Amino acid sequence: MPPTELLALQRQRFLDPSDPSACARVLQLLLAQDGSTTRLCETVAGGPVALHLLEQRVTASVPPAVRAVLPGGLFIERITCLAAQGRVMMDNLAYIGLDGLPADVRRDLEAGVVPIGHLLSRMWIRRRFLEPVPALYERLWDAAGGLPDAAASRLYCIATPEGPSMVIAETFRRGMLMAPAAHA
Repeated sequence: MPPTELLALQRQRFLDPSDPSACARVLQLLLAQDGSTTRLCETVAGGPVALHLLEQRVTASVPPAVRAVLPGGLFIERITCLAAQGRVMMDNLAYIGLDGLPADVRRDLEAGVVPIGHLLSRMWIRRRFLEPVPALYERLWDAAGGLPDAAASRLYCIATPEGPSMVIAETFRRGMLMAPAAHA
């Protein structure tokens, strides 16, 4: 059973079925941006966001679509959500190849308390968008509460100078549309 704080989070599909056009342009921009999604969430929230670690494990078994992109034999599978003000902003599934990963980055990933976006600021990286892989999205949605939303999802690879190191699936949630918290 999930911890109480996870049960209290509000997770909604990004687009409102009664008026899908109202936020379609914002969603289009979110899906197209290739910078730090963590920093984007912090900007929308008007401050820090909470990382909720739903599942994490070191494994040699990854889906074929991940094996086709990432080299190596051991991976971290990490499923998280970023939330602020009690609302889920996005759900994330990451497969991180452990071969060649800097020791400090691996340590912080395995601790499960820092968003990947904060760790990537230590590294030279490039993002490359990948074609959707329904099996990866389904894995994410099953672990994050079973709320499919393919229209608000994307898949990409993070590469360092040494080569591909991460495959990340993200689903944006309606929490991305929140008004920033008022600061005193």
